Amino acid sequence: MAGNLTRDEARERARLLSVQSYAVELDLTEGEERFESVTTVRFTCARPGAETFIDLAGAKVRRAVLNGVELDVSGYDLEAGRLPLPGLAETNELRIDADCSYSRTGEGLHRFVDPVDKNVYLHSQFETADAHRMYACFDQPDLKATFELTVLAPSHWEIISNAAPDETEELQEHHGKHGALQAARRWHFPATPVMSTYITALCAGPYHKVTSEHDGIPLGLYCRASLAEYLDPENIFEVTRQGFDFFHKIFGLRYPFGKYDQLFVPEFNAGAMENAGCVTFLEDYVFRSRVTDAVIERRAETILHEMAHMWFGDLVTMRWWDDLWLNESFATYASVLCQAEATRWGQGAWTTFANVEKSWAYRQDQLPSTHPIAADIVDMHAVEVNFDGITYAKGASVLKQLVAYVGLDNFLAGVRNYFAEHAWGNTTLADLLSALERTSGRDLSSWSKDWLETSWVNTLRPSFTTDSEGRFLTFDVLQEAPADYPTLRSHRVAIGLYSRQGEELVRVKRVELDVVGARTAVPDLVGEVQPDLVLINDDDLTYAKVRLDERSLRTLVDGGISRFTESLPRALCWSAAWDMTRDAEMSTRDYLALVISGIESVKDITVAQTVLRQARQAVQQYADPAWRAEGLSRLASALRALVAAAEPGSDHQLAYVNALAATAIAQDDLAFLAGLLDGSVVLDGLTVDADLRWTLIQGLVSGGVLGEEAIAQELVRDATATGERSAANARAAIPTAEGKANAWASITGGELSGALLRSTIIGFMDPRHPDLLAPYAEKYFAEIGRIWKAWTSDSAQNFANGCYPALAISAETVARTQDFISAEQPPQALRRLLLEGADGISRALRAQAKDAASAG
Repeated sequence: MAGNLTRDEARERARLLSVQSYAVELDLTEGEERFESVTTVRFTCARPGAETFIDLAGAKVRRAVLNGVELDVSGYDLEAGRLPLPGLAETNELRIDADCSYSRTGEGLHRFVDPVDKNVYLHSQFETADAHRMYACFDQPDLKATFELTVLAPSHWEIISNAAPDETEELQEHHGKHGALQAARRWHFPATPVMSTYITALCAGPYHKVTSEHDGIPLGLYCRASLAEYLDPENIFEVTRQGFDFFHKIFGLRYPFGKYDQLFVPEFNAGAMENAGCVTFLEDYVFRSRVTDAVIERRAETILHEMAHMWFGDLVTMRWWDDLWLNESFATYASVLCQAEATRWGQGAWTTFANVEKSWAYRQDQLPSTHPIAADIVDMHAVEVNFDGITYAKGASVLKQLVAYVGLDNFLAGVRNYFAEHAWGNTTLADLLSALERTSGRDLSSWSKDWLETSWVNTLRPSFTTDSEGRFLTFDVLQEAPADYPTLRSHRVAIGLYSRQGEELVRVKRVELDVVGARTAVPDLVGEVQPDLVLINDDDLTYAKVRLDERSLRTLVDGGISRFTESLPRALCWSAAWDMTRDAEMSTRDYLALVISGIESVKDITVAQTVLRQARQAVQQYADPAWRAEGLSRLASALRALVAAAEPGSDHQLAYVNALAATAIAQDDLAFLAGLLDGSVVLDGLTVDADLRWTLIQGLVSGGVLGEEAIAQELVRDATATGERSAANARAAIPTAEGKANAWASITGGELSGALLRSTIIGFMDPRHPDLLAPYAEKYFAEIGRIWKAWTSDSAQNFANGCYPALAISAETVARTQDFISAEQPPQALRRLLLEGADGISRALRAQAKDAASAG
C-alpha cells in the first residue's frame, strides 16, 4: 500500500466520518499504463469544520471538488497516497478526477497480457488497503458504504464486479484522450449493499464464462480464454453447491450478496480473495495438467474458505485489523468443517488439517515473531506481515478446541446470533465471545486470555513408571512452556494406547481428560499394560506439540507407522516425529528412516506429499552436512523404489515422481528423469504432460544435465504464462556462478512482474546449490534496505523472505543478521522477517548437531 495508515488515525477518522456511498467511473480504454478514475463519495462529518484526508495511491490528480468548491490538488501527497480534505461540512460530496496506474505486482488493479493470444486481463486485489490504488476512498474496514461502478472498456471484454450489471451501452465511436477506439462498451453496476473497501472488486477482459444456478443464486465461473479447455466447471460448481447448502444450514442466514462469481485470474498474489460476490482465485487452480487429489482437495478448501467469508468478514467485518484472525481462522475452520460434513473428503479433511494446517501453525508459533492470535496491529505495515500460520491455522485450531469446549451446537447457535445481531456492521473479538457465552453458558474470559491473548505452543509429553509386568504404576501428562512464554493452558485431550495385533497397530484404550498445569495425573491408565505406542492428543482435540516416549518412537521407526488402521493417528505421529526433528529431539537420519519405512503405507495423498516434502527439508537443512549426500541418496533410492511399485496412473505415482525430481543429485537418478522426459523410460499410467515436463526439466537443470538451450526449446513448446514462469524458475536454477549472477540481477532489477519474481526467487534458492549461493548472503544484506524502501509491500516481502540466505547455515549468518538489525534499525515489519530467517538457521544448526551426535 502507498501509505501506512495507523490504528489511531483510523479510529479518529471513523469517529469523525460516516460514509454513505461511492460512485466510481473508470475508463479502461486509455492505454497500457494508466486508466481514468473518477470518484464521487458522499459522507457526513460529526464535527463540521474539521479536517481529514482521503486515500488515493500513485495517481495524477487532475481535479478535486468538495461541496462545490475546488480543492488545491497540489496538497496531494503522492508518496503517502493522501489528499487533505479541509473544512468539512455536516453533509459532504467529494468528486475526485484522477489517472491511476495499472499494477504488475498484484496490488490494486493488476494488468496482464496473455502471451498466447495477446489478450489483456485485469483483476483487482485490495486487501489489506489497496482499493485506493483504483479509486479514491477512505480505505479502512469500518467505514463501510455502498459501491456503484461504471466502466468504459473494449466491447469484447467481460466486466465483473460485486453486483451484476444492470445496464450496458455500445459506443461505436468512442474517442478517448489518447485517440479513437472503435466499439467500446459502457457497463453500469447498481449500488451494492454496504461493504468495506477492501472487498470491492473489478475484473475485466475477454474472460471465458460458464454459468449455472443453485438455490436461486446465479453462479459464474471465469478464466482466461486460453485456459478455457482446462476449466472443470462441474467439480467447482459441485463444491460450490455443497458449500452453500451447508452454510445456509449452519449459519441460519441466506447468502447476502445476490450473484456469486468465481474468477481464476492471472498472476494473483495469494491463494484467493473474498471480494463480495466476486471471488478471485490463483490461476494455478485451473489444472492444465494432471494433479493429485491433494491439490483438488486444497482447491475445494479454498473455495469453501472464501465462501465462508461472505458471512464472516464480508457481511460482518472486523473493525480493525487486530481481529484479522476473526476472518481467517473462522473461514479456515468453517471450510474444513464443511469438507468433513458435506463433501466427498469426509472426516479425512481433519487429517489434512492436522498434518498441513497445524504443522504451519506450530512452525509459525515458535518463531521469534510469534504473536497472540488476537494481535496488536498498530498500523498497516504490521498487518501486511500478519497473514501467517497463527492468524489462519493456529486460530482455526483453537476454534476447533473451543467447539469441543462449548459444544458444536452451542457454538453454531452463537455464530447465528452473532450474524443476526451484527449483519452489515463491524465487530471486535468481544462481540463474538459475548454471543458464544450466551448460547453456551460458559464464561470465556479465561479461555480467551489463555488461547487468544498469549503466544507460543505448549508441549505435552507422557511420564510414567511401570512394574515388573510392564503395567503402569503411574501415568502423568507433563505440560511445558518456555521461560519467555510461560503460559500453561487447559487442554482437553484424549490419550490413546496402541498395540500390535497381528500386522496392525490398533487402539486398545482411549482416555479423555483435561490437562491443567505442569503435571496432570491420569489414574485411568494405572494398571494398564504399557502398549507399543502411547499417543497423547489422540483424535487431535487440542493445539499442542506432543512427544513420543522412547518405546513409542522405536515402534514407529521400526515400521509401526505403517500398521495404523486409521489415517488420523498416523498423521499425528508423523507430525510428532517432524516436530521432534525440528526441535533436535530426533535425529534427521532417524526421521528419514521413519519416512522410508512408512511412507508407502500412507494412503492419504495430502499426508504423503507433506511427509515427502518434510523429508527433503530435513536432509537438505537438518542433516549433518557430512551425511547429507548419503541422506539424499537414500531418499532418492527409496523414491525410485516407490515409483517402480506404485499403482500405474495413481496419485501416488505422480507424487513420487515429483518428489524424485526435487531430490535427485546422483547421475543414475538424473538419467532416469531424463528418460522420462525424452520418452526412453516409460512408466505405465504416467502421462508426461506440460507441467510434469517442466518439473523434470527443473530437476535436470538443477542437476546440471540441461541448460538454457533446453529451457528455451521447452518455452517454445509451452509459450504460455505458466511456461514463462516455469522457464524463469529453471533459468534461475542453472547451477553455475554465471547462472546465479544472472538470476540475482533479474531479481534485484525491479522489472519483473510479481509472478515472475516469485518463480525466479524459487529457482535461485534451489536447496541443492548451497555453495553457489554462499556469496549472496553478503549481497542480500547490501540490497534489502533499498528494496524494502523502494518496492511495493508484496514484492519487498517476497524478496525479504525468499532471498534470505537460509541455506548459509552458520553462526556467521545469524551474526550478520543481528549486525544488520543493530546498525540499520529497519522498520518493524522487516525486522520481523529477518529475525524469522535467523531463527530458521539457529534451528537448523541445533538439528545438525543432534544428527551428527547420533552418528556414533
